[in-house]
Amino acid sequence: MRHQKNKVTLDRKKGPRVAMLKNLAMSVILYEKVKTTQAKAKAVVPLVEKMITLGKRNDLHANRQLRSFFLIENPVKKIVEDLKVRYAARNGGFTRTTKLGPRVGDSANMVLIELV
Repeated sequence: MRHQKNKVTLDRKKGPRVAMLKNLAMSVILYEKVKTTQAKAKAVVPLVEKMITLGKRNDLHANRQLRSFFLIENPVKKIVEDLKVRYAARNGGFTRTTKLGPRVGDSANMVLIELV
């Protein structure tokens, strides 16, 4: 039975879902502003928060965890060099989601995820 299993599946199997969330997290970090659906935003915001918190730790293990999560080097470099300094005094809440209204094609609720 599936009682109280609150995992967000986004109508995808595990592999495609993980790949999509990693790519979306990478886009949020690189571009600092991404427009997506509300369901995807709710799933990706905790990942982005966790990756920025890892980058703030500034040790070898955290750096290796970042490199194993992201597929390319650019987001890791941005977290370690830029975002670590920007959010040094902040304990959490690195992202903001703003509702944009329904999408024209299928009326999916759209939001804007941005780094604060």
